[in-house]
Amino acid sequence: MNMKNKYIIKLVAVALTLCSISCNEFLDEMPDNRTEVDTEDKITKLLTSAYADRLHILTTEMMSDNIDDIGNTLGSSFGRFHDQMFNWENDIEDAGTNESTKDVWGSHYLAIAHANQVLQAIGEMGNPASLDPQRGEALISRAYHHFILVNVFCKHYSEQTGNVDLGIPYMEKAENTVDPKYERGTVAGVYAKIEEDIEKGLPLIDDDIYTVPKYHFNRKATYAFAARFYLYYRKYDKVITCANAVLGANPTSMLRDMAYFGSLPTGVSELNNVAEDYVKPTHNANLLLMTGMSHAGRFYSAYTSGKRYCYSDIIAEKEGCKTGGPWGEFTTSPYYLSGASLGFTGNPVRFTTFPKLPDLVEYTDPVAQTGYFRTVYPAFQTDETLLCRAEAYIMKQEYDLGVADLNLWATTHVKQGRKVMTPASIDTYYGNMAYYQFDKPTRKKQLNPETPFVSTLQENMIHCLLHIRRIETVHEGLRWFDVKRYGIVIYRRAIGANLEITQIGKPLTVDDPRRAIQLPADVITAGLTPNPR
Repeated sequence: MNMKNKYIIKLVAVALTLCSISCNEFLDEMPDNRTEVDTEDKITKLLTSAYADRLHILTTEMMSDNIDDIGNTLGSSFGRFHDQMFNWENDIEDAGTNESTKDVWGSHYLAIAHANQVLQAIGEMGNPASLDPQRGEALISRAYHHFILVNVFCKHYSEQTGNVDLGIPYMEKAENTVDPKYERGTVAGVYAKIEEDIEKGLPLIDDDIYTVPKYHFNRKATYAFAARFYLYYRKYDKVITCANAVLGANPTSMLRDMAYFGSLPTGVSELNNVAEDYVKPTHNANLLLMTGMSHAGRFYSAYTSGKRYCYSDIIAEKEGCKTGGPWGEFTTSPYYLSGASLGFTGNPVRFTTFPKLPDLVEYTDPVAQTGYFRTVYPAFQTDETLLCRAEAYIMKQEYDLGVADLNLWATTHVKQGRKVMTPASIDTYYGNMAYYQFDKPTRKKQLNPETPFVSTLQENMIHCLLHIRRIETVHEGLRWFDVKRYGIVIYRRAIGANLEITQIGKPLTVDDPRRAIQLPADVITAGLTPNPR
């Protein structure tokens, strides 16, 4: 029996309560047949299982304002699950997809349980210093997977209500009882435990134990995770400290070489090649790469399948990766690499795809050509970490430092006609822009942060920052978290065959409880309190 099966046997309680796995399936094996995790080599190998193989990125991207409905006569849906995500339905069905909320929940808790098994095994060996790097990676993996779960299934962290907002169970040990009882706790409580694990784990990380460090929480990836976590936690000094550790004294050398990507052929048949190149571990910008079963690569590919709910050209050209800004207008300063506009035969409605998530297939039967859709996801990359630091500076009212980071981003992305931004030019640019309306979209949306902005300058600097983040993180699911952090109202829109825009239903307001995705039905049945509806 392999170590994974042994681990699952020991953690029947986790499987029952959190991962929705049958008890009898694993209790048929006798404990004496288990492979013991009792050597340093076994511990290191087990850590490869401490990463979720079901990704949240398609779920959270589908929930965000990066998606329009172009109608089922023009593009197909990937099924009921995607219909539900787009429409923010109250209770999401499993729907047989590998990235349902049930699978995201179960896969992340399974990764957490593997991390806890590693920590327990190291403890049973007496916590030798030689296993400090493995202990550090297990702590950081545990923190990261809880971080994803709390941000997907709960309200965003609030200084005002975080102590009462429902959290998720924070698993800190390997369970060995059949019927443990779990409580959700609070969002603030989860964040405090994440911070504790980060502070314990980060100093222990050692890249030398990895053959391919970028598929593990290596040192820079851990600092990048910490920077994003502290940004969401609103501890801006720590954001800056952690981002500095990632970017170093010469940030340009760490940022993505967009001039190189701009030189690659981007015809329809070549887009997936660019996406595969985008996630190579040899690029300095890629800090942590995660792989999993997901339709995301197919959904954001050149295929028209699944494109009923898509990143429409209207979004790309009015709000996203085909817009200009105070760094230069798109019509005169094209980016080194921008989204490819693709369409449907005989129809003016088009969608945009940015080649960053490869469309891969894991064949279970090569002859029959059947298998699982997979992709590789840059979970942390330096350009996003740079923007975390820029946001922290802006929130600290250190605008010159913030705009310096925004200019650094533009330097690597804008091919020609780039303008040097200043706080004044950003203030003027967004100050003169109309706020978004669903049928008159702009890059400026009403923001409703928990703590009001101190000035219109700060607000407009954040408009610029969010505009750039939306371009940089397209297709990665991070826009949903920005929507939650800044209280952005989302309107669902239908794009007609003649490009007419119609509002669908009611908008998702700032206080709509559906911003916290409902727990899987099996988890609620097991006894956890559901999210309010």
